[in-house]
Amino acid sequence: MEVIDASTLAAAVLGHFAAGPTHAARPFVLGLSGVQGSGKSTLAAAIVDQARAQGWPAVALSLDDVYLTRMQRETLAKDVHPLLRTRGVPGTHDLNLLDATLDALAHASATHPVALPRFDKGQDDRAPVETWPSVRVPPRLVVLEGWCLGAKPAAAETLIEPINALERDEDPDGTWRRWVNTRLADYLPLWKRLDALVVLRAPSWDVVARWREQAEQPLRERGEPRAMNAPSLARFLQHYERISRRLLTTWDSEADWVIALDEHRHATLPSTTPRSGAK
Repeated sequence: MEVIDASTLAAAVLGHFAAGPTHAARPFVLGLSGVQGSGKSTLAAAIVDQARAQGWPAVALSLDDVYLTRMQRETLAKDVHPLLRTRGVPGTHDLNLLDATLDALAHASATHPVALPRFDKGQDDRAPVETWPSVRVPPRLVVLEGWCLGAKPAAAETLIEPINALERDEDPDGTWRRWVNTRLADYLPLWKRLDALVVLRAPSWDVVARWREQAEQPLRERGEPRAMNAPSLARFLQHYERISRRLLTTWDSEADWVIALDEHRHATLPSTTPRSGAK
């Protein structure tokens, strides 16, 4: 197997799934998943760029752009559990907004443009609607990227024991993790909308903290308000550890194509042909 760069990877992914967008009567939805820091957003943008270069209308969407508003998460924090103030886990996304956007894209036009949701992480809130980019042509390809694509609810007995300090100290009775696990059932219809799922698989959960630290360092150097110090980053990542660890063991059987990453995020294409075409 050959280690490839990001540009070549984007071309390979687009080439392998080209039959779907070419023949589908509606936008082909390509899911792109991976743990935090694996390069999903970069690859999604590269795939869209190459699709457009081939003459295909294409757009990228992210689960990160359909978070519930800060006010909605504050309500969850008061009514369900304080940890739900932090965006990212299942149950903190506006699935109705994402579904409506995917539905509308098939009918986008100059007279009925479709606004693509955007979230302002610096403000920890949804960006003003008037700043959302709009689409006026139905895309042939939609790349939907997110860290938990394909995740399913776990068996209740697996949630009993905490797996990190966050769960032990801030969710001692398991209320938060049980609620998040239950909410994952709401995501299953969204996963069914994916015509194919590509996964950037990290070698282990242990490399995630290093990858995110590398991403945070430039933000700190620029004085970005949303930059996290090491303790804050470690706590933040623990929100996602349980589901991410499980996905690292299940993605091989759930995804249409799994691209292995080494600890330096160098990608290696699988030697087998992906299972998918359009569903």
